[in-house]
Amino acid sequence: MSNSQRDAVYTIILALFIFTFSITVTIFASYAIFRFDIPHYFLDQEANMSGQKLMHNYNQMMNYLLNPFSGQFHLDDFRSSYNGRVHFADCKKLFMLNFSVFILSGVYVWFRRKKRAYFNRTFLYIAIVGIILVVLMAIDFDDFFIVFHKILFRNNDWLFDPALDPIINVLPDEFFVQCFVLFFILFEGLNLYKFFSKK
Repeated sequence: MSNSQRDAVYTIILALFIFTFSITVTIFASYAIFRFDIPHYFLDQEANMSGQKLMHNYNQMMNYLLNPFSGQFHLDDFRSSYNGRVHFADCKKLFMLNFSVFILSGVYVWFRRKKRAYFNRTFLYIAIVGIILVVLMAIDFDDFFIVFHKILFRNNDWLFDPALDPIINVLPDEFFVQCFVLFFILFEGLNLYKFFSKK
């Protein structure tokens, strides 16, 4: 493999690291975002339970998604349909894939950081794509959210029926908008930093 090819591989893996790092930070920041949203969007009133109990159920949901050894999806205060549980299982697989790529790419980038150059302009192109996605999201978040799910999932289990999966009632659009905004801030910032960086 030539030096140019090695640099191309390093660039691709670095891009994957930036992408999965941004997702990972957003996932863990979602705890604070949800806690913030409970009083601001009256989610406790929507669910007719205390904010503390609501946060407990969110922690249960996230523990299932984050813990590879967590088996059956279950929330103490929200019932779940079969399709709802299938969707959370699909989300868990995506979480595990993200963390696997994040760790492996991070290890590679760490050990090769002083030995390989990379194609800086690639990160500018990635940032431009990110800006286009942000514009599309700002124009119509609902359509953006639908396309996002259709790309990631091969079924329609993500179309929750609030009567069967009431957890969706306390996960409003505003929550997902905030998560996407945080992701794009991190993603765009890191890609632009790598474009301008000489290291």
